[in-house]
Amino acid sequence: MSRELRDAFGCFATGVAVVTTRYKDEDIGMTCSSFNSVSLDPAMALWNIQKDAASLEAFHKSGGYTISVLSASQGDLAMRFTQGEQAERFAGLDDQRAASGRVIMPDCIAWFDCDLHQIIEAGDHDILLANIKDYGCTKHGAGLIFERSQFGSTQLSKVA
Repeated sequence: MSRELRDAFGCFATGVAVVTTRYKDEDIGMTCSSFNSVSLDPAMALWNIQKDAASLEAFHKSGGYTISVLSASQGDLAMRFTQGEQAERFAGLDDQRAASGRVIMPDCIAWFDCDLHQIIEAGDHDILLANIKDYGCTKHGAGLIFERSQFGSTQLSKVA
């Protein structure tokens, strides 16, 4: 699609997460800004992956994924998971794992360990819909956001 459409989509600020899986005894991870809650009962979430992503097979066939919602100070970590070999992305990280064996990013503000429920084809992406099996979150700290091709954080105000 056109650059103008991409720029228009970029006006919508999104949270930033790293999604991980374990496939063929290897940790696989990538940055995503398409994570979304779907349902509280049953607990479900989704994210989108490009059909030409090198890790597509791993996320399709591994049976699930773990989403780590990044804190406002984790822009470097977000960038780390956008490029390079998988082993390089995980090198030197504190090895915190969910019960599923998938990696949880250190110092993230929330995480969700999910079993894959359905893959939905949608244009040049696939939507990976999942059941949330476990999760955790901190009680404080701002999340990293992505808007107009830049990282930032929000200024929160009370909602009536």
